[in-house]
Amino acid sequence: MPTRILLEGRPGIGKTTAVRRLASLLHTRTPVGFTTEEIRKGTARVGFALETLDGRRAVLAHAAFPGPPRVGRYGVDLRVMEELALSAIAPLSRNPVPGDLALIDELGRMELSSSAFREAVEELLAAGIDLVATVHAHHDPFTDALKRRAGIELVQVTAQNRDALPGKLAARLEA
Repeated sequence: MPTRILLEGRPGIGKTTAVRRLASLLHTRTPVGFTTEEIRKGTARVGFALETLDGRRAVLAHAAFPGPPRVGRYGVDLRVMEELALSAIAPLSRNPVPGDLALIDELGRMELSSSAFREAVEELLAAGIDLVATVHAHHDPFTDALKRRAGIELVQVTAQNRDALPGKLAARLEA
């Protein structure tokens, strides 16, 4: 049975940091996927960047982007989802191999604006590979359904467990 873990937590709790540390702690497995991070101008958040685990990077959403789609005050560039995020995870959904591992940060409103990305996530879950993904704590039909899906383990990321969590997950995934 593949490992399927959703890391859930409020914004700023350390979900992205946990996924990045997990990726760096893996010695016997080479994950594919992506992380996201805030773009700041001074103290103000102005957007979000997406970076694949192999180092490709682009601006996913920005206050200056017109959209559609728009998530809050940010216009989302769906081409970034298609060209970077989907290309990073597509090989696993098309030709899964036991032992493959996808790390996705995050299954959030901006990323889920892409119907092709939602379909790719469903394909990954059907492919039988290991998956660790971060997910927002608020309600959303897509992520709520994932959280209830058989075989999904929902792990709360808190200030108390966020530092130890990547090491525990790495040990489990490499066991």
